[in-house]
Amino acid sequence: MADYRYAALDAEGRERRGQIAADTADAARTALMRKQLFATRLEPVSDQGAVVRDNSPTESGRHKLGQRALMLFTRQLATLASVMPLADALRTLARQTEAERPRAILGRVHAGVAEGRRLADALALEPRSFTPLYRAMVAAGEASGTLPDALERVATLLERQAQVRGKLIATLAYPAALLVVAVVVVAALMIFVVPKVVAQFEDIGQELPLLTRIVITLSDALAASWWALILLAVLGGLGFARALRHPPFRLAFDARLLALPVAGRLLRALDSARLARTLSTMVASRLPLVEGLALTAPTITNHVMRAATVEAMVAIREGASLSSAMRRTSAFPPLLVAMAAGGEGAGRLDLMLERAADYLEREFDSFTSTALALLEPAVILIMGGMVAAIVLSILLPLLQLNTLAGA
Repeated sequence: MADYRYAALDAEGRERRGQIAADTADAARTALMRKQLFATRLEPVSDQGAVVRDNSPTESGRHKLGQRALMLFTRQLATLASVMPLADALRTLARQTEAERPRAILGRVHAGVAEGRRLADALALEPRSFTPLYRAMVAAGEASGTLPDALERVATLLERQAQVRGKLIATLAYPAALLVVAVVVVAALMIFVVPKVVAQFEDIGQELPLLTRIVITLSDALAASWWALILLAVLGGLGFARALRHPPFRLAFDARLLALPVAGRLLRALDSARLARTLSTMVASRLPLVEGLALTAPTITNHVMRAATVEAMVAIREGASLSSAMRRTSAFPPLLVAMAAGGEGAGRLDLMLERAADYLEREFDSFTSTALALLEPAVILIMGGMVAAIVLSILLPLLQLNTLAGA
């Protein structure tokens, strides 16, 4: 009997770590499932308590392949593995890689395969570059004799995830930059310009207009304590980030996000699309549903959705179908539940999950495009209104002086 160190998800979606004794890795996973713990990582431990590794800890795991390099490697390996031995394909890819660190990573994977390991086991020598989800899908392809097809599916999954991530960043980048510029411009006007201009009105002997008095008060406050406001914002951001590390707070925060009128629906659709696409790829790779969900759950960012995924895993382990398990949690979009049920009935669960992911991603893309089209002019209007208020607060005293002079 050997000892295994594990990382697993409990029934509420929280990560648990520990050590368990079992005859084999499969027996260890089964024992963890009985405790309603779903292993995402399982490593043998030596008698001295160290994790058993077949590679040098000073060399392996220090660096990782970037997302782009990982996509390119997976796509190229899928092509080469279908026309030449796997070891030759890995050696070819390692030799053609120009950057030193990626070449070293691929070289260690090639060395593992050349020593007689399965590809999934060789990839485990570089855990930072190849996630448990990635390795599980490769292992399924090796077990079924369809490794090139499995690698094609993994490559397609990585490319689609990168595409969605890129769209999200592109959607948020311009409005965020516009908002930062607006804040900087207004702050500069209030701190440096307004005090010098309004100083000319101190000796006019007349009460200044209300708008001018308000702007002067805000300007004085910003000029005197701008550093305190920045410090407060930084400390508030750090405190919020620290609070998000506590599971109860993060769960409550994520629940509030999902409860938002429009944004909540979109966040739910985005996480559900990620789940559906990943699970579709794993089902097509002939991985068991429970194992697929256990490996997919850590990729879900919203902790409420993650807990619902773990709850669905428990229900499936007890004999429920995927659609009924999803319906039980009340966390997934009805469309995903309905298409999962249709896929189960037709024996094409992988295809229906993929179509559900396509629909949910299109819905997200459509809304974000519309929101971006409305957000840009909204930011410009707000910025223009603030600048107009500052300019008007300066002009009103001048108009007042002209009126007095004319009288």
